[in-house]
Amino acid sequence: MKEGLRQSMAWLHTWAGLVFGWLLFAIFFTGTLSYFKEEITHWMQPEAPVRAVHADISLDLAQRYLEQHGQGAQRWFITLPDARQPLLSVAWQAPSAPGERGEFTEKLLDPSTGSELQVRDTRGGEFFYRFHFQLQMPYPWGRWLSTLAAMVMFVALISGIIIHKKIFKDFFTFRPRKGQRTWLDGHNAVGVLVLPFHLMITYSSLVIFMSMVMPASILVAYKGDSNAFFKDLRPASNSIPAAGQPAALTALDPLLKQALAQWPGGHAQRLVVNHPGDVNASVHVMRHSADRVARDLGSSVSFNGVTGQPLDASPEQSLPMAIGGSFYGLHMGLFAGPVLRWLYFICGLASTAMIGTGLVIWLGKRQLKHAKSGVMPFELRLVEVLNIASMSGLVLAVAGFFWANRLLPAAFAERAEWEVNSFFILWGLSLVHAVVRPGRRAWVEQLSLAALLFSSIPLLDAVTSPSLMDGFMVRGDWMLAGFDLACLSSGLFLAWAARKLHRGQQAPARQRPLPPDTEVN
Repeated sequence: MKEGLRQSMAWLHTWAGLVFGWLLFAIFFTGTLSYFKEEITHWMQPEAPVRAVHADISLDLAQRYLEQHGQGAQRWFITLPDARQPLLSVAWQAPSAPGERGEFTEKLLDPSTGSELQVRDTRGGEFFYRFHFQLQMPYPWGRWLSTLAAMVMFVALISGIIIHKKIFKDFFTFRPRKGQRTWLDGHNAVGVLVLPFHLMITYSSLVIFMSMVMPASILVAYKGDSNAFFKDLRPASNSIPAAGQPAALTALDPLLKQALAQWPGGHAQRLVVNHPGDVNASVHVMRHSADRVARDLGSSVSFNGVTGQPLDASPEQSLPMAIGGSFYGLHMGLFAGPVLRWLYFICGLASTAMIGTGLVIWLGKRQLKHAKSGVMPFELRLVEVLNIASMSGLVLAVAGFFWANRLLPAAFAERAEWEVNSFFILWGLSLVHAVVRPGRRAWVEQLSLAALLFSSIPLLDAVTSPSLMDGFMVRGDWMLAGFDLACLSSGLFLAWAARKLHRGQQAPARQRPLPPDTEVN
């Protein structure tokens, strides 16, 4: 019975990993990049200055700007600068009819002068973040597909645990230069080493979309009105209607200080002003999401926008919401400092590598059966092409996305869309290249090109800088420097991988095959 269960789980693990492996590789890889989405966005807007200023100074400047440009708006939004996002962001929403959403306008300001910044339009790191759970598909289809992939990943993890009788021994076993055995050892090692992260990140992704996948409890509790549930989550969106009587908005800085006094050691991330300039104006100070592990979308302090008198503070989270918020916070990693964020990044790469090695093992074991005939069946050739395009092709597309940011004219009207188009065009070309070139050569050529593009990014950054005399070392911009160094390191690693593949070209018959009863993906 036990052997029968293991064999069934092995079949489930193998085919679940194969069918969804290519999609899961893209989701995990772009999600891993998202842990540095603020830093990526900062690199992709080199015109933005980096200045350390106090939040109260920035808030005063933001209020003055909005009083000049956001008059008559239904709502103001002010996002304060922090260590990871040094720019001051202001936005306002135009009045709208009931049930409709007013036009939304957003501007970036210099946090020390309040002047509007002319920075190039880009999706930045937000593109990777959105892609990893929306897959560049219309709402809600991308979210449904990514959630389904997460469910399959969770099943593959559980079945993988069941089929590995020697799971702890696998952690300490690695046999280099042994063909398929090396790939299997690597797959098992990264699977066991980062197993808690694999389980956490996969299960938490299901919890995040629980309201979409399993909405029954919400619909019962709120009598079918799901909008009421989300209004309770975001108290800043709840406000009494405007009275139509003009009244001056109070200074926002004292309100910020009162809110911070209620959060010892905490920080403010955003201020929302409802009906500015109206007698019914209200101000909501939102706590920074990086202050705590558990994310609380309703953590805010509210004030009367005219008198400055405190209104209701957000209540403490209920236990179910705190549990859900903890999973959300663990998945996003917003609370993580630089060291822990790098650990998240490394673990994310390990998850991505586990998926990739599983796809390689599945194909390699079956290729050995056809090594003597020299003819690969169509289905195996299809898997080989998809492996190349989904892995080396995706890495190549990411490098092309960064290059497009620097090569497209800064004033180009649709440059943000064409950055994304460049990503998908290069990804599509990698698929065509994988079709027309032999498998191993396609791997080597795509990895070599990706290595060249990534390792050249520091030079590209220097050549295309808005001012060659104002490089990151002069400005003390360590985020730009860190991004360039990370790209250089990635390029060197990809060059090493391409060289190993090139030198390792040998007949499949010379590789040591796995024993017939060995469980692989």
